[in-house]
Amino acid sequence: MMKRPFSSVRHWVFDLDNTLYSPGVRLFDQIERRMTDFVMRVTGSDHPEADRLRKTWWHLHGTTLAGLMAEHSIDPEQYLIDVHDISFDALTPDPHLADLIAALPGRRIVYTNGSAPYAAQVLRARGLEAAFDAIYGVEHAGYRPKPDAAAFETVFALDGTDPRSAAMFEDDPRNLAAPFAMGMRTVHVAPERGAGNHIQHHAPDLGAFLRGIDHG
Repeated sequence: MMKRPFSSVRHWVFDLDNTLYSPGVRLFDQIERRMTDFVMRVTGSDHPEADRLRKTWWHLHGTTLAGLMAEHSIDPEQYLIDVHDISFDALTPDPHLADLIAALPGRRIVYTNGSAPYAAQVLRARGLEAAFDAIYGVEHAGYRPKPDAAAFETVFALDGTDPRSAAMFEDDPRNLAAPFAMGMRTVHVAPERGAGNHIQHHAPDLGAFLRGIDHG
């Protein structure tokens, strides 16, 4: 049991994509294709160049959206509607995971670099919507993305999250650096553990990890 690290946690923050569903369903592949198509339309680039730009902006700015806003002043609302217009058929309900999350003491939220309406659709498809108290998307952070520390601060201020009594579950290792610096417990949800002292715990399977903690 991991009673000591989590017995004081009363704010549970979960990323969405590849965290609350297995990366094996490859849902985000659909979004990446739509992102590349959007970049092609905005920049006039061919597909290989647009794909390169998408990846470059993700590395430099945190998200493709942030890169497009910085370099092409695009409308973020229309972008988010467009890239999240996907099929959710690959997702299946997980009532056991829903019960595990609902049993966590305190407040439970989703915080994603996607939009809140998109996150709500994913949660419905997974049968997890009732397990959470609130959903926050990149729009709630003024379109500043994780891993920007200011984005976390904005969302946590909106929700009343106290980092000193909070845990962050996230598939992207770089998005755990700011939460760790703020005093949160950090859990990397991924098949392989990422590198860095800012990653305190590794969860190759979220459900199994939640079953294994004693949260007091």
